[in-house]
Amino acid sequence: MDSLNLPSILTPDLGLLFWMVLAFGVVFFVLSKYGFPAITDMVEKRKQYIDDSLRKAHEASERLTNIKEEGEAILLEARQKQAEILKDAAATRDAMVEQAQHKALEESARLISDARAEIESEKQAAIGEIRKQVAVLSVSIAEKVVRDSLADDKSQMDLIDRMLDEVSSSDNK
Repeated sequence: MDSLNLPSILTPDLGLLFWMVLAFGVVFFVLSKYGFPAITDMVEKRKQYIDDSLRKAHEASERLTNIKEEGEAILLEARQKQAEILKDAAATRDAMVEQAQHKALEESARLISDARAEIESEKQAAIGEIRKQVAVLSVSIAEKVVRDSLADDKSQMDLIDRMLDEVSSSDNK
């Protein structure tokens, strides 16, 4: 292709090229003097902000991990205390049951002892009553027998001798 037939926009002349380079140089100089430092400061501040945010996020993550560990430790301690309380409650319950059984045994022994004493007392009272009735019956029978058989002095003396012999023989046994 021939460079003579090309439009002027594709082949700029030397004067236009000079002014374009000069304008680019001025813009580049102004940007490098004022624009680039501001842009780099903003980028640096943004980088610092991001780094701080990452560091804070990392610290928060560590704190969250520590809090989870503390929570697990507290939960474990609470479970241990719960187990200990349940163990103490079971021991207390067992002691109370044992104490109640012991008291029940003592109470039943006391009731049995009281019942035996009452039975013995009633037995003695019944025996006393029976003896009393036997004595009354014996006296009344003896009175009737004695009235009939002791009509004379000789039979009275025989009866007294016989009774003394019986009392003497029962004392010797």
